[in-house]
Amino acid sequence: MGYSRRAAVAGLGALLAGGRALAQGPKVWLDMDQKALDDAYDQAVYAPNMQQIVGRYATNSEAVRARLGPPQRHTYGSNAIEALDVFTTRASNAPIHVFIHGGAWRTGLAKNYCFAAEPFVIAGAHYVVPDFANVTETGGDLLPMAEQVRRAIAWVHQNARSFGGDPARIHLSGHSSGAHLAGAALITDWNAFGAPPDVIKGALLCSGLYDLKPVRLSARSNYVKFTDAVEDALSTQRHLTRISCPVVLAYGTKETPEFQRQTRDFAAALDKAGKPMQLLVADGYNHLEIIETMANPYGLIGRAALAQMKLVDA
Repeated sequence: MGYSRRAAVAGLGALLAGGRALAQGPKVWLDMDQKALDDAYDQAVYAPNMQQIVGRYATNSEAVRARLGPPQRHTYGSNAIEALDVFTTRASNAPIHVFIHGGAWRTGLAKNYCFAAEPFVIAGAHYVVPDFANVTETGGDLLPMAEQVRRAIAWVHQNARSFGGDPARIHLSGHSSGAHLAGAALITDWNAFGAPPDVIKGALLCSGLYDLKPVRLSARSNYVKFTDAVEDALSTQRHLTRISCPVVLAYGTKETPEFQRQTRDFAAALDKAGKPMQLLVADGYNHLEIIETMANPYGLIGRAALAQMKLVDA
């Protein structure tokens, strides 16, 4: 069977593209055609072990509950999904870490995202994971999801002392679409939620989305009803003056090109605006793997989160 020079060149091109087809159609964002852009916002394309890792989130969370005991379950609203899990530490008046889970705005439950609770509880912090609606349940609207996350954080501030927490030491983290929602929390007018402007003392945003324009151009618009108003209101990078706390940003080198670029661009924008910022790069980690390092006090994300809360040395 013959093997032409043209075929060899094509094969090399595919290899250089990481096994993915090179852009062939009209460019719709930067140097990407529609397929390349859609792929760049589809974790299944760049993380072939996605189902394995998401399954591991659930089993590792179950193991944490077996060791720590079941969390306290509190409601922060009238909707059935508006509740949160609180893993308490033994220390009184302890700092609080609130984690916002990801799932492309479509999936995820708090019970499967408590796998990182243990190092925080051992280090002397309460660990909180809220549940909130998914975008299918909100009719494609991201704004109710952002509001639920904001109300959950406000509830934690208002009720911190009821579970031994310090309302003046609330830290926030999020992963993927959860990092997007956590980013939206950073630009909130907290007076409208009965909380002080500095209710969040520090944030760690991992592999998130900080400007929704390219996301709106991607296949995610098939299930998210983007409008100009939604795009602007929930693009954290466009509202830097509202951010009042230090921010740690992180991404993995095996993530999609857009998730890497989004984080780098947001980091550059924060730095230019003079905001306290740290950028972490996890070499060899894909989008789903990187957040697992939060469950390890010596892992890249776990160490950074604990250090930001001053629970370990930086």
